[in-house]
Amino acid sequence: MKIRGDLPDKIPLFPLPGALLLPRAVLPLQIFEPRYLALLDDCLKTSHRLIGMIQPRPVPEGREELSSIGCAGRVTAFSETDDGRYRITLTGISRFRLKEAVAGFAPYVSGEVSWDGFGRDRGQPEKDAGFHRKEFMALLQRYFSSRNLATDWESLQGADDELLINSLSMLCPFAAEDRQALLEAPSLQTRRETLITLMEFALHSGGEDPMQ
Repeated sequence: MKIRGDLPDKIPLFPLPGALLLPRAVLPLQIFEPRYLALLDDCLKTSHRLIGMIQPRPVPEGREELSSIGCAGRVTAFSETDDGRYRITLTGISRFRLKEAVAGFAPYVSGEVSWDGFGRDRGQPEKDAGFHRKEFMALLQRYFSSRNLATDWESLQGADDELLINSLSMLCPFAAEDRQALLEAPSLQTRRETLITLMEFALHSGGEDPMQ
């Protein structure tokens, strides 16, 4: 296996509908299916401890394919439950482009991946110079109210731009294709603009004026 820096060119894949992981964010998961227990066991034996989170997408005739872009997370915490399940935490390292899905002898799928074009993911946290927090938070409050969602508003107010935008992108109950659009956003500003559009659309669809 070739490794570019600390990133391998082949990683195990965890196709999980609706799950979104972004660089420098954390995603808690519970692992219980035998194939993914095997994946985790093999992952923990590597030096990089990376798992590629990727969205499956339906195609005609009931088949399923994998999205072209996913995000690799490093296992940064894990614990075992009494019934043999694992609770793990993935910390987002970098997005990747799936070149080819590889089914070998393992019960799970691996992917030949490219890290090209995602160097920003492995740098410093991004800033969003055009972010107007007051207007954004007002929209967010209306969106949460429309969906009967609760949150720690004080923590959100104190979060830096990247943590706030990425955390909301991961946590808000958007459709899988909308989550994929948030993942593929080329910059934090684009992701914030996409997030605003999705919340405004949800409010409009629910009969509320998002500009109020």
